[in-house]
Amino acid sequence: MFDPFKDFETAGYLRNKFAEKDPQIVQELEHQMFRASLDEAITHLAKRRDALRYEDFLAVHRILFEGLYPWAGQDRATTAPEIAVTKAGTWFCHPGHAELAVQEGLRIGSDERQMRQRPGEVMGLFAFGHPFLDGNGRTMLVVHTELCYRAGFCIEWHRTRKSEYLTALSAEIATPGKGILDAYLLPFVGESQERQAWGGMIGGLPGLDGNGVGDAVAGNYEDAEVSEQYREFERRRGYRIEPATHESVGSG
Repeated sequence: MFDPFKDFETAGYLRNKFAEKDPQIVQELEHQMFRASLDEAITHLAKRRDALRYEDFLAVHRILFEGLYPWAGQDRATTAPEIAVTKAGTWFCHPGHAELAVQEGLRIGSDERQMRQRPGEVMGLFAFGHPFLDGNGRTMLVVHTELCYRAGFCIEWHRTRKSEYLTALSAEIATPGKGILDAYLLPFVGESQERQAWGGMIGGLPGLDGNGVGDAVAGNYEDAEVSEQYREFERRRGYRIEPATHESVGSG
């Protein structure tokens, strides 16, 4: 059971507003709220004339899930600053570095040429950042779709296969910058779709219902063994932020 707050018995799964304990029911509620709030999230991004920033990423999550989670729009640096989160052997970045990872994805994605060439690398940075305790996949899909739109194309997600995409995404997180997820996504590039069509295009995608392997708490970063396992994952990744920031995504 993924219980980062350690209050499942009193507050339900991930402190949802209904104190519901059944994770399946919570995931169904999450998906319903995602579909109901998707147009509002798309509108928020459309109004942002400048390059998207981390605050927009947080805002999209808040819009999508504030009806379910009191912590919607708050990242792990706020909700679970000392907890190491993993999924099926993949380590997500330290909560204090989530902003760096996502912001780097936004930096690359704000360049139209780079976005066309590296859509998978952008998505991989979002996924490694994993800013939220839940709802990351839907949030980054909405933001990524906006970046694609600004670059003049779309990913035809309905043509992808969930299992193949997740395999490529996991490989991208573990070995970023090698073009693994780019190679998977580029064959699905299509003509740009107007924003009013996005609700039907991504709102009903199979695989967004939250079913599948869930997150797990690997431990506390104060634990020397947990900290070393994370650092080793980062060393194997070998990915660094652009020199202008002078900082690794997962350094520290």
